[in-house]
Amino acid sequence: QVQLVESGGDSVQPGGSLTLSCQVSGLVIGSYCVTWFRQAPEKEREAVAAINNSDLSTYYVDSVKGRFTIATGNGKNAFDLQMNSLKPEDTAMYYCAARISCLDGKWLRVDNFQLWGQGTQVTVSS
Repeated sequence: QVQLVESGGDSVQPGGSLTLSCQVSGLVIGSYCVTWFRQAPEKEREAVAAINNSDLSTYYVDSVKGRFTIATGNGKNAFDLQMNSLKPEDTAMYYCAARISCLDGKWLRVDNFQLWGQGTQVTVSS
């Protein structure tokens, strides 16, 4: 059974940093794409960043480029989202999701993913 488990959400002040972690288990394919999404209240879920686990290619939306970094984490099949210079508009529930490939922009669309974690809350407020 495939499972994705997020952790690391917290409340931080603007300008602060936070690292989220996504632990993937049960995936038997060698190469897959892990994407971090977020959903703020009354807004649609949006992709933030993605990584291919085999070649470590990374992808970001413009709003987080230069502030967020996606990378492999501690242990096999762990994927971290390092978030710096956090802004109030980064407040959201953050989810990780997995699919076969990141290519051709497929990592951007919510409906391209069937495997999801339960989410972890990030709140940026003074």
